[in-house]
Amino acid sequence: MAIIYALVARGSVILAEFSATPTNASSISRQILDKIPGNDDSHVSYSQDRYIFHVKRTDGLTVLCMADDTAGRRIPFAFLEDIHQRFVRTYGRAVHSANAYGMNDEFSRVLSQQMEYYSNDPNADRINRLKGEMSQVRNVMIENIDKVLERGDRLELLVDKTTNMQGNTMRFRKQARRFRNTVWWKNVKLVVMLIILLLVIAYLVLAFVCHGVTLPTCL
Repeated sequence: MAIIYALVARGSVILAEFSATPTNASSISRQILDKIPGNDDSHVSYSQDRYIFHVKRTDGLTVLCMADDTAGRRIPFAFLEDIHQRFVRTYGRAVHSANAYGMNDEFSRVLSQQMEYYSNDPNADRINRLKGEMSQVRNVMIENIDKVLERGDRLELLVDKTTNMQGNTMRFRKQARRFRNTVWWKNVKLVVMLIILLLVIAYLVLAFVCHGVTLPTCL
């Protein structure tokens, strides 16, 4: 799965979160929330090993996700924008006074569903391309998370590789299935063309025979 973990927070207060695989991303995300500079709206990304934490903060509400670095930026930030809109539309002003994890029971399911959609459904990227890339996303600089958190020692991100490999295996199987279907259709078209060619040849032969057409002989 390209997007592995996601949360919605007000300041450093986490209102809802979901992880698709066992990981310590939650504890690292808490540190990121404490270190995000200023109070203005922002789009930032922090790298750690082969994973990237993408953060979108708008009107005091922060949406964060951890994604594989192969996911790029367009899909994770499209996911964050979608989650932000859904959260505000669902809870309105309640987000400004809700207790920690006050929306987790209900909204964690939404996070799970949308993570699955943006990670595996090719339509998610097509729709976002039609909308056009957000200029602020194109200009996002990816900083190393250890530098941002001002740690002398290296911060270790732990992710269950088995679960992640299972997600990669599922994507590989889907790609292999699409490839087999493509090859199958090409073979079908080739067979149909050969059948049509044979029918045309048979028709011409029958036409010669039925009309008594004789071939010229050499003297």
